[in-house]
Amino acid sequence: MIRNILLSTGLALCGYGAAAQAEKGEQEAGEEEPASLEQVVVSGTMKEVLKLESPVPVEVYTSSFFKANPTPSIFDALQHVNGVRPQLNCNICNTGDIHINGLEGAYTMVLINGMPIVSGLSTVYGLSGIPQALIERVEIVKGPASTLYGSEAVAGLINIITKKPEDAPVWSADVFTTSWAEVSADIAAKFEAGRKAHSLAGINYFNYRHPVDGNDDGFTDVTLQNRFSVFNKWDFERENGRLFSLAGRYIYEDRWGGEMDWNRKYRGGDDLYGESIYTSRWEVFGNYQLPVEDNILFRFSANGHDQNSMYGTSPYLADQYIAFGQLTWNKPLQHHDLLAGLTYRYTWYNDNTPATADFDDPAADRPVQTRLPGIFLQDEITIDFRNKLLLGFRYDYHSVHGSILTPRLNYKWSSGDKNNVLRLSLGSGYRVANVFTEDHAALTGAREVVFEENLDPERSWNGNLNFVKKIFAGNYTFIGLDATLFYTHFNNKIIADYDTDPNKIMYRNLEGYAISKGISLNADIDFSSGLKILVGGTLMDVYSKENGEKRRQQLTEKFAGVWNISYTLKGTGLKIDYTGNLYGPMRLPLLSEQDPRSAYSPWWSIQNIQVSTSLGERIEIYGGLKNLLNWRPGREDPFIIARAHDPFDKQVVFDNAGQAIATDSNPYGLTFDPAYVYGPNQGIRGFFGVRFTHGSVSKR
Repeated sequence: MIRNILLSTGLALCGYGAAAQAEKGEQEAGEEEPASLEQVVVSGTMKEVLKLESPVPVEVYTSSFFKANPTPSIFDALQHVNGVRPQLNCNICNTGDIHINGLEGAYTMVLINGMPIVSGLSTVYGLSGIPQALIERVEIVKGPASTLYGSEAVAGLINIITKKPEDAPVWSADVFTTSWAEVSADIAAKFEAGRKAHSLAGINYFNYRHPVDGNDDGFTDVTLQNRFSVFNKWDFERENGRLFSLAGRYIYEDRWGGEMDWNRKYRGGDDLYGESIYTSRWEVFGNYQLPVEDNILFRFSANGHDQNSMYGTSPYLADQYIAFGQLTWNKPLQHHDLLAGLTYRYTWYNDNTPATADFDDPAADRPVQTRLPGIFLQDEITIDFRNKLLLGFRYDYHSVHGSILTPRLNYKWSSGDKNNVLRLSLGSGYRVANVFTEDHAALTGAREVVFEENLDPERSWNGNLNFVKKIFAGNYTFIGLDATLFYTHFNNKIIADYDTDPNKIMYRNLEGYAISKGISLNADIDFSSGLKILVGGTLMDVYSKENGEKRRQQLTEKFAGVWNISYTLKGTGLKIDYTGNLYGPMRLPLLSEQDPRSAYSPWWSIQNIQVSTSLGERIEIYGGLKNLLNWRPGREDPFIIARAHDPFDKQVVFDNAGQAIATDSNPYGLTFDPAYVYGPNQGIRGFFGVRFTHGSVSKR
């Protein structure tokens, strides 16, 4: 299997090196300095700094990167970032999260313009509906960032930076469809209100209403969706260039998956099985620079998330409101660049699960309210033109768990020509978990949820060693190499135990420890002929150890990689993009030792090809094939969804302990379970799209 995949790709090592692309250093004598040297990042230190000078390694992916394989959401678009993998968690409703270096999505913080917008209840569904037409770039930091960003930033963070209204075209549109009858549309326009107010508005729409059952199990292969979101951002000009911006987003989504004949009249009943989710969500966020001599910035955000879900006959009704405020003070002092901050986060959450039940009166409604004030201090020390040292410390006081401390240390060395950069990162992270908002498996109703103890916050220590090498060869050829060693040690890691009892998910803090370690390598080769090759890969080992027993983490590969090869035919404007990914075997969640499905996934790869060209200055057309190998999961197994013909377990016989008994009609003693999933179940499909752009960006 793996040999065939490697032969079809023509690559033995796959991945993406966009980080190296942004690290191109000084050219040879007489050559012009590339524009990427002036690229500014904010995620690593919470203040604008040239990427080349940042002591924290930050990967940057511009909007043009995502155009090589157009997708209807930022969740899908991240599938071609090395070390980052969108993971599907359910065969039926296609919920998912984003893994960084093998760590689950609950450890990844997702920000919009530096604000923690996508978290808690929205972790599962909040990445949909962000209009890509409004995205300027995506910054990714791998490794804990809790010192600056608090809870959840354990594996790293993904910061989605939206365009400034003055830097956007007057209007733009990106519309594409596929042979599966999917329709995606991004429309954006800017306008001004007077001379000092600039606004950018956008609409995102996605529709898929064509059920397909290619594996003949009676269930939809892909969740049907009808999603609409609207976004508006305002920038205001003030004296001395001080900042003031305000933005808002609203998203509504109706999605369902299940038996092919299911429709809304069956919602919540046991005649036909379906998982139906209605999501309504609003967000407001912005920043305001105080009118004082020092650089003092107030950032704020608020969001509300309403979810009305039915997983078969199990309802999940939840509301969440989060308010966040952050005041930062930045003060350069000779060789020191100080950043101090005060933060406050308030979360209100209520649902119909045991998470909010009153133990004295289970029928009573008891919303969960948490308060999380914090303070942090960071000092970036310029030792000399080659050496920088960053020291940081954060103190949070959680209203339930008390005091939490998170330090960090970053060191950067660069050669005199800046063609060699070495970065060392050490830090601590923490996470306060909410199982029902983060783990879709806890909501399906297919298993009973059991808390074996009160869950304590997870803590981690992490070390990263990053080396960047830039080579300028003859004939204007550039080679960038980016290698990283990473190691994360967890205490109090929260384990979801699927193995002890096939009818239960049991949650508890790990009594031992958990480890995530590995190495990633990126290569960026840019030829003057128009050929660009971005390759690399990540080797990792993610496991837990308890009572002397080592157990590999489920749904985590030991090797992962992605690639992007593009070629522009000079004189024609025709561009060809070949993108793809490759994943090694993952340990999968089986129901019992008798379960006939494979305990590990095979090697698998999804590859895409696109051809695009411009028609004048305003129109670009593109088209191609997605999943051109027509790969689909479970072809080696008798089934993917256990007992898809009996989703309500009406024909399952249980013993006195609640365990399924093997019978003639159920020879393996299984119950209905859709959690056996490791890749998208969507075959080959064609796509075609058009992009319109009108008006040039402002040159102010």
